[in-house]
Amino acid sequence: MKHRLLALSLTLLLAAPAFATARIKDIGHFAGVRSNSLAGLGLVIGLNKTGDKRQTVFTQQQLVSMLEKFGLTLNGTIRVENIAAVMVTADLPPYDRPGSKIDVTVSSIGDSTSLQGGILMITSLQGLDGNVYAVAQGPLVLGGFSAGNDSTGVTVNHPTVGRIPNGATVERSVLAGLPETVETMDLVLDRVDFTNAKRVVDALNTAFGRAIAIPLDGKSVRLTLPADYKNRPVDFIAAVESISVEVDAKARVVVNERTGTVVIGSDVTLLPVSIAHGNLSIQVETKLNVSQPEAFGQGQTVVTPEQKVTAQEQKSNFVTLNKGATVDDLIRALNALGVTPRDTIAILEVLKAAGALQAELEII
Repeated sequence: MKHRLLALSLTLLLAAPAFATARIKDIGHFAGVRSNSLAGLGLVIGLNKTGDKRQTVFTQQQLVSMLEKFGLTLNGTIRVENIAAVMVTADLPPYDRPGSKIDVTVSSIGDSTSLQGGILMITSLQGLDGNVYAVAQGPLVLGGFSAGNDSTGVTVNHPTVGRIPNGATVERSVLAGLPETVETMDLVLDRVDFTNAKRVVDALNTAFGRAIAIPLDGKSVRLTLPADYKNRPVDFIAAVESISVEVDAKARVVVNERTGTVVIGSDVTLLPVSIAHGNLSIQVETKLNVSQPEAFGQGQTVVTPEQKVTAQEQKSNFVTLNKGATVDDLIRALNALGVTPRDTIAILEVLKAAGALQAELEII
């Protein structure tokens, strides 16, 4: 049986206080200034017998199609173990011009066990309109690895997903630009927050010395360009982005179940609650007894399995958190329970379901 090693890291970080100063460029963007998603189907080569198996038919079809482009025609089936069909995705930033480099993410779509050591063959990346906007290729960088074979092996994180920094070259730019003259612009905050929208409006009106901003809702602010900026929209955007604002944020707990990472804000509080933690382990042992017939007898050798089942449940540990408990109390309580990262995630989910966690729980 293959043993999988899960590399789980538990990180409890204290976020900044609820009130912090940030530039407008760090908490929002102007409407129309956005990235575009690209995707393409490609092949990763150079794998050490960890590629797609024979049952993944479309991988072989991709390989045959690629070889035909190089003038090599194959008759019959081919058997290879060092290639894998992948989906290549990327984000094309606004205003990128042909020749710019962007990062790409490569994900296996077949039954490949690992993309470690693989190289992505040249792959066209298309937008939703069907046009090719970038071309990707290059060696993969993985955040995990696998070693061993099917019977005995070790796997850390996800070896079937990798990235190629600056792995794609932009071939076509998205038609976008600022008009030479403009009357109004919409500033869009990254998160919906009516408090922050009001503070942004106040900061802009104070900085420009006149009422140039009005809130549309909890996420959008409409800006009217002053007369001296109407022919200089880029200068106006730069002036707006550099203004600092005191921003507010919800109490938040972010959980990454894939890596076991937990980030808890310093303003997270708990209602009175008791936490119990315990484990139940069940072990099954099989012993094979061999029954031999007597010499020169008519009997046959018989193997009879004898199973032994043992169940052991650890004693539950109780920790009580009083009213107004902070994140520090939560951390100490979880450490007192001796929980693992996976247990911590489960406890946080139960606390949120019970209404004791006074924060927004986000699982990514």
